Amino acid sequence: MSAFSHKISLIFAQPSSIFTLVGLLALIIAFLYVKRIHFTTHMLVNVSLMIALSVILHTLRIYNFPQGGSITLGDMVPLILVAFRYGPGVGFLAGFVFGIIDLIQDPFIVQPIQVLFDYPLPFMAMGLAAYFPRHKLAGATVAVFGRFVCHFISGVLFFASYAPKGMSPYWYSFAINGSILLPELIICLIILRFLLIERLLNVKFVATIIHL
Repeated sequence: MSAFSHKISLIFAQPSSIFTLVGLLALIIAFLYVKRIHFTTHMLVNVSLMIALSVILHTLRIYNFPQGGSITLGDMVPLILVAFRYGPGVGFLAGFVFGIIDLIQDPFIVQPIQVLFDYPLPFMAMGLAAYFPRHKLAGATVAVFGRFVCHFISGVLFFASYAPKGMSPYWYSFAINGSILLPELIICLIILRFLLIERLLNVKFVATIIHL
């Protein structure tokens, strides 16, 4: 076996290395996508307002779990609306910014790669909703599932020691993150179901918020 092949095998022998590479690749692809977008002042103001709304909703928590995480009043909805309005690239960027704000407000750091999978990547997943422009609720479901996958990976790799004795870290991460994100998904779908999404997306966010 060549030295190069041996080094590659060593990298892939550690699951955390594989997921780290996948996470970094997702970030690179997202930022390359964003670079193709022409930003206007109006767009930046609208996106900033929706991120701010997500931050506010994130503080309105219905329940805080003792092991970390919380159920909020639909903090993902504004980010999903950004993705529907401006496309996946802006959705990825808005999610990244919100993830960094969340990290600053409520940091829980085990190591750098865990930060990647618990803060920017999960909320960048909201940009996935934009790939389902005609099926808004399905798009929101895919976006939240993308967030779940990120947290699930983090739970398996970095929080396995919290699992009860004899319990698989996979089941532990699935149960913990599922109990958080399933109610979050239901709340998001209820809000989106009763919002006049098509009409809302066809007006200026700024004008709508001022009117409210």
